[in-house]
Amino acid sequence: MIKFFRTAKDCRPLELPKSQIKKRFINHQWQVFLGLLAGYAVFYIVRMSLSVAKKPLLDSGLFSLEELGLIGSAFFFTYAVGKFSNGMLSDYAHIGRFMSSALLLSGITCVLLGFTTHASLFIFLWGLNGWFQSVGSVPSAVSIFQWFTPKQRGTRYAIWGGARNLGEGLTWLITTSIVSYFGFQAGFIASGTIAVFVALSLFYFLKDRPATYGFPEPFEVFDEPPESSATDDPKKTKRAQVFSLKQPAVWLIGLSCAAMTTTRYAISSWAVLFLQEAKGYSLMDAGFTMAAFPTAGFIGAILSGLISDKLFNANRNIPTLIYGLANIIGLACLFYGPDNRWLDAAALTLIGFSIGGLVVFLGGLIVCDLMPKSAAGAVKGFVGLFAYVAAGIQEVASSKLISQQTLGEITTYDFAHVKVFWLTSSIISLLLALSIWNIRKIDSMPEEIAMPTSKGSTAS
Repeated sequence: MIKFFRTAKDCRPLELPKSQIKKRFINHQWQVFLGLLAGYAVFYIVRMSLSVAKKPLLDSGLFSLEELGLIGSAFFFTYAVGKFSNGMLSDYAHIGRFMSSALLLSGITCVLLGFTTHASLFIFLWGLNGWFQSVGSVPSAVSIFQWFTPKQRGTRYAIWGGARNLGEGLTWLITTSIVSYFGFQAGFIASGTIAVFVALSLFYFLKDRPATYGFPEPFEVFDEPPESSATDDPKKTKRAQVFSLKQPAVWLIGLSCAAMTTTRYAISSWAVLFLQEAKGYSLMDAGFTMAAFPTAGFIGAILSGLISDKLFNANRNIPTLIYGLANIIGLACLFYGPDNRWLDAAALTLIGFSIGGLVVFLGGLIVCDLMPKSAAGAVKGFVGLFAYVAAGIQEVASSKLISQQTLGEITTYDFAHVKVFWLTSSIISLLLALSIWNIRKIDSMPEEIAMPTSKGSTAS
């Protein structure tokens, strides 16, 4: 099994004219990229199925608000640990087999959830699903850094990052409709079945490293300046990982991403319930209004790469500031603006747009840009560990901060305190992101290395 998932040895270089090598390479790039887009979107269809089912689960009496908080936190805690450990493994792995197998197991687990009504078993299965889900994001990023040049990555990474918004949008439109007409069990079964079929196709589309097929590094194919290469040498990979994880910038971005993820999953997990309870929406109305959130997120993610690459010469700090301020403004309008459905939709659009870009920057692109390519999986997984521990804490904290009152047969939920928690998290995230404004990229990985800053000093 270890051999099946491990990256293969470098193959003998292809003995073909450069034009033919480039043509084959581009064909493989397209297969990899389309596979990553489809796979990552479907990971989110599975993941978001619980958010759609929360109100029906509460109304059915199967689970309490506190139990839903525990179910959500079980997912995020296993996801956090899995994202870090599986991120470390991604630097050594055959990405195609690793990611495809995880999506297959995640789909099977989701189908089983459709037949589960016991709280303890539900917590176990949803937590197990969190582990399988953790193999979606980091391997995708590693594959992008393996197959695309520095000048191609910002745009490709941003478009790939938008796939999660596509998955969320499909969830709010399709899964919401299925749950509304056929019940929450059907929502889990349908989501899981889609994942199984897509996972089987990914075994063909997703690939190992370019060198395992005899290709040169991407920068050689496209005549770009050289950079450090992904390697099949475990010692070199481990050394790059250890060095990268010691960098203060990685820790600061991890904390910033954690605070941003708190707000992100507060909206994804609880906004449907918030719209129903605080704003008087029906489930269908709330689901369709929420579709603005991932739709705008998809646009925000795609534009984040283009904006940072084209307008700011691959500088990620200025657009991070712009997106962070937009997120804070959108949250303030949603929580404290007048009751108006058009304003709610506009606020969710602004929040979705900004978070779409922030996930691209804080969730991996900034640290992967700064650190050696051989450690891309480790640093993205490390940031993910921060982020999803925070997401798990958010689930429990939000369930405690949402006040519940029962009068006769009617139960109501008050969001006054939890809104402050969510908005404050977005402000802290922006302040932490601004703290690394002057850090610059590492261009090499010698035996003893220090990371230069824009002022000519070094960061250990």
